[in-house]
Amino acid sequence: MGLVAALRLAEAGIPVIVVEAEAAIQEDLRASTWHPPTLDMLDRHGLAEPLITQGLITPTWQVRLHNTGERAEFDLGVLKDDTRHPYRLQCEQYRLGRLIVERLRSDPRVDLRFSTRLAGLEQRREGVRAIVDDGGGVRAIDVAWLVAADGARSTVRERLGIALEGETYPETTILATTRFPFHDHLAGLSNVNYVWADWGTFSLLRLPRVWRVSLYPDEGETIEQALTPEAIERKLQRIVPKAGGYEVLEVRPYRIHRRIVANYRQGRVVLAGDAAHLNSPSGGMGMNGGIHDAFNLTDKLIDVLRGRAGDDLIDLYARQRRPVALEEILKQADRNRARMQERDPERRRQALAELQAIAADPVRARTHILKSSMIEGLRQAAAIE
Repeated sequence: MGLVAALRLAEAGIPVIVVEAEAAIQEDLRASTWHPPTLDMLDRHGLAEPLITQGLITPTWQVRLHNTGERAEFDLGVLKDDTRHPYRLQCEQYRLGRLIVERLRSDPRVDLRFSTRLAGLEQRREGVRAIVDDGGGVRAIDVAWLVAADGARSTVRERLGIALEGETYPETTILATTRFPFHDHLAGLSNVNYVWADWGTFSLLRLPRVWRVSLYPDEGETIEQALTPEAIERKLQRIVPKAGGYEVLEVRPYRIHRRIVANYRQGRVVLAGDAAHLNSPSGGMGMNGGIHDAFNLTDKLIDVLRGRAGDDLIDLYARQRRPVALEEILKQADRNRARMQERDPERRRQALAELQAIAADPVRARTHILKSSMIEGLRQAAAIE
């Protein structure tokens, strides 16, 4: 999100300093689903096509019953008149970061500082003084505005004493990757699948070279026990029995949150992405929502910095994006999570039947997919003045 904001500001002719604590773009397990409007936005900067060439175009997504293979499938082709990209793209988040960093390094308007941590923050009447530590000393940076896109553990948010209000869900998700071709063994599988099984729930997300599998500890199993190679193997074998065992490439546990700050702006500091809101990854809305924040915010910052609008225009960013995060991202992701956490077989069947009815009705399907693809939320935000 921070890199997207930096690119947009720089391409508008505005000098930018990017401060990143890590030494390089991290390639750990993060988001991998790109929604249609996000691709439309990135296309405006020539970033969609190179991302698409590295990813997997995914025209449908499913909710499935594992034992029977019954499923509700949603076809994003119904959005052909609403977007230039009527599909999801499955591609690792870090690939966009690489593309943007490559471009920023050659832009004289951008001062890109890796291995640099925020050590202090002082709000001033005409801007912000950030104290940073690059390992070679502590320095002050004076800027007109500071965009805090520093993630769930935002140092900026902590320094300002801004609370991230909400809840942490009780379960821990375990993300595992494997090259095993689930699509050759499970009939009719999409590239994005949310699955109910007799023994619990899981999801299967396909990338060009691997499948990502979201798993959960069994009842009575601690997270430490669930993370052992033996437990991961047992869970994968329940999905598709495999002689010789699975090759598991990466494993990462993470907690799921539903949290949001009360205000996205404090003085000349503005929060975006995970620094402002956290949601369940079910539905793939977190990264996309952060990029939508960055586009909305930079549209307004450019006008303010060019003298075409007053500072109060930044308040419009908060008025537009916070309700969408609360109503269209956090609540929808919460509903997605609750549906997949359902354990009662009859309620599962009722939920599946309702989803199948929606998918089979062109009008209802389009309405549902406009929301799940985040297009409706963007339209709602644009209508707020």
